[in-house]
Amino acid sequence: MANTKSAAKRARQTQHRALRNRQVLSRTRTLSKRAGDANAQAADITALISAIDKAAKRGIIHRNAAIRRKARLVCVRATAAK
Repeated sequence: MANTKSAAKRARQTQHRALRNRQVLSRTRTLSKRAGDANAQAADITALISAIDKAAKRGIIHRNAAIRRKARLVCVRATAAK
C-alpha cells in the first residue's frame, strides 16, 4: 500500500495507463488476426497499420517492433498476391 498521497495517485495513474495499454494491444491483436485471414480486405490491413502506428507513437510498442510488424504484414501480403 502507498505511504503517501502522491504514491497513491501514481498507483492509480499506473492502473489507468495499464488498462489503456492493454486495450490498445488487444485491438492490435484482433486487427492482426483479421488482416491475416485469407480473404482479408484492404481496409482491414489499413486499419491494422494505423493501429500499429498509433501504438508506437504512444510508446505502447517499440518503434522498431512496429516497423517490423508492418514489414512482415506487407511482405506476407505481397507473396500471397503472387
